[in-house]
Amino acid sequence: MKKLNTSPLSGMQELIPAEQAAFNQLKENIRGVYHHHGFLEIETPVIDRTEILLAKAGGDTEKQVYLVNKPAEVAEDANQALRFDHTVPLARYVVEHENDIAFPFRVTQIARNFRGERPQKGRFREFYQCDVDIIGRGTLPIAYDAEAIATVYEALETFKLPNMKIRISNRKILSGFIASLGLSDKTAQISDIIDHAEKVPEEKTVEALKEEGLSNEAVAKILAFTKINGNASAIKPQLDALAVDNPEFTEGVDELLTVLDLLDQKGLGDTAMADLLIVRGLDYYTGTVAETFLPEYRQIGSIASGGRYENLASNFTEQSFPGVGMSIGLTRLFFILNEYGLLATKIENPIDLAIIPISSHEYRYCNELAAKLHAQGLSTDINFTDRKLTDKLTHASKIAKAGVVIGGEETAGVEPKVKIFATGAQISLTDYLKA
Repeated sequence: MKKLNTSPLSGMQELIPAEQAAFNQLKENIRGVYHHHGFLEIETPVIDRTEILLAKAGGDTEKQVYLVNKPAEVAEDANQALRFDHTVPLARYVVEHENDIAFPFRVTQIARNFRGERPQKGRFREFYQCDVDIIGRGTLPIAYDAEAIATVYEALETFKLPNMKIRISNRKILSGFIASLGLSDKTAQISDIIDHAEKVPEEKTVEALKEEGLSNEAVAKILAFTKINGNASAIKPQLDALAVDNPEFTEGVDELLTVLDLLDQKGLGDTAMADLLIVRGLDYYTGTVAETFLPEYRQIGSIASGGRYENLASNFTEQSFPGVGMSIGLTRLFFILNEYGLLATKIENPIDLAIIPISSHEYRYCNELAAKLHAQGLSTDINFTDRKLTDKLTHASKIAKAGVVIGGEETAGVEPKVKIFATGAQISLTDYLKA
């Protein structure tokens, strides 16, 4: 009988060892791709000043941030919170260390973040994000937008997912279009409505737009705008047909077409598509925005996302540090892919070989065998308990991929037999080490 409720808090992921091993493997695969593309790894503090974290948050983030309770007498440390993403802390990091880093700064962070999401299946309040960001000083060429998107796409390819698609837009196109309708004062509200449009029936979107005081004509034009999608050659005539005379709109279109062309050069021409329904909710995005989806599993939603931010560090410094970043929400993605049976990485016992001595007389032999296996990069467990052999084998089958029993014959020179638990096959130790 439990004395206390020992289940994890709602929205916190807790894995058994085999699941954790699979999760870690995916994390390391992502880290390897990021490293291959020249991204340097850093860690920023989990706890930061609230004024830093909320400087550019936007949306519902302020309602979701976890505040840290501190003793009232420690006044300078009292106003703190847990970070809710990596991007805002990165802006502070860049300002703090600008003289010690080389620009453009390719950087990755792979760590936990915290957000007070409404508890529901597949939504986590403590979660791993695997980010790549590229930060410039003063300027950052648009080519880096394509670089960030392509890097995260390659990392997702290690998951061996079916038919991934990248949906790309540009916030300048939306802002310029809204301005052309004479609705600049409603940009934030309209953007938020469009950002949620895919999750609700169209009549709900129409209702929300009309509640903002928009005319039927303006609502119709916005709905038509959100339906523009396709490759570069397909969207250009659709955008031209809008006949928008606005410099921000034109700049956004040019940037979007450039990013699509660069991704085509990287072999992603059939994968990356423009989609003006993509907005991204956080207020710090100023240009390119992108989300990656599985068309056959649209109910899953985005599996990686991000975008361009020009002014993220403006609250911390007068200097300009434009950047672009993409993120894989690994905790949520792992949960969902496991639910749908889409995990390419096997969930299996993490230890390579369980060594089972029959008695204490075999301990020296077992220790020497373990050292030999370690030298070959294999993980081991030695069971030193005095349980019955059947109990030891049951324990071994729960933690290891294979097991080997060591008794008097083995210590006297008979070659041990290794049992592969998944198949029940038994092979010699020599063959096992060759495999």
